[in-house]
Amino acid sequence: MKDYVELRSDTTTHPTDEMREAMKSAPVGDDVFGEDPTVNALEELSARMMGKQAAMFVPSGTMGNISSLLAHCKRGDEVVMESECHIYYYEVGGLSALGGMVPRLVRGKDGLMDPADVESAIRGANIHYAPPGLICVENTHNRGGGTVYDLDRLAGIRDVAEKHGLPMHLDGARIFNASIKLGVEASAIARYFDSVQFCLSKGLSAPVGSVVAGSREFIAKARKYRKMLGGGMRQAGVIAAAGIVALEKMVARLADDHRNARALAEGLAVIPGIEVDLSTVETNIVVFDVSKLNMTSDEFAKELWSEGVRMTTRPPYKLRAVTSRMFEAGEIPLVLEKVAKISGRHSN
Repeated sequence: MKDYVELRSDTTTHPTDEMREAMKSAPVGDDVFGEDPTVNALEELSARMMGKQAAMFVPSGTMGNISSLLAHCKRGDEVVMESECHIYYYEVGGLSALGGMVPRLVRGKDGLMDPADVESAIRGANIHYAPPGLICVENTHNRGGGTVYDLDRLAGIRDVAEKHGLPMHLDGARIFNASIKLGVEASAIARYFDSVQFCLSKGLSAPVGSVVAGSREFIAKARKYRKMLGGGMRQAGVIAAAGIVALEKMVARLADDHRNARALAEGLAVIPGIEVDLSTVETNIVVFDVSKLNMTSDEFAKELWSEGVRMTTRPPYKLRAVTSRMFEAGEIPLVLEKVAKISGRHSN
């Protein structure tokens, strides 16, 4: 019997029994010397799945992103990115603090940038301007509600990048959710980018870790930055083993999370005082608004937690629910009952 219903994040997933067994028996070596066979196997598998030459295992997606940006850019470069993307919003200002880079923000619709707006953000040569150095895309887009860039939009942004001679980096923390939504392999998304970061520790259920993929030359450069940032792991095969299971066994089941998120969103949408934009519910994230109840998201979340349901907040009035392997379809009616109970207490 669960103590509570977990909807805060897909990062709360626990490793599967198969992952635990693989971790226990994984052959290991010193990864900084390139001698951990399990890490090497994970990196080779990741590179193949992304359609890239090489890959690098990192402790977190944030380290994967900043290692990539450092490898692409020099100090003072502008990095074009969506105004509420994870790199800008949730990574502690690392691109500026560690790399001296300047974010050049583009307002997207539900987190998705239009190619024309990306081009407008790239400024020409001028003694007053920071030079453009990189275009970043987040797919799926977390703060957009798990929204997905389709391939045509990605192709349009790539055309802009090539016109201006700029590389592109994908924060693909949930790239496999995007691939399931689009019905394509992850490599069909990654092909538009010079580098890709994706997480093993979200919906894929590995306990820790992300991967960066790109050309051999790029990964060699990024590996130096990983070491500089303190990410030079030693017998990391113990955790890489779970990542291999994640990539081989856990991708297809993400479709279950998408179905559960949709069912949850549709149920929330009919509760008085709750507002949900169903057009944004494309993957495993549901964002809803409680402003009509005359209470803040933090107040709502506190009451919801007292009812045994955990969600994160997007103050002042929005909450986020993320479905994962830790959430079952049978729990949807219970969540809707608890939300309706709180709504009923605060409706006019």
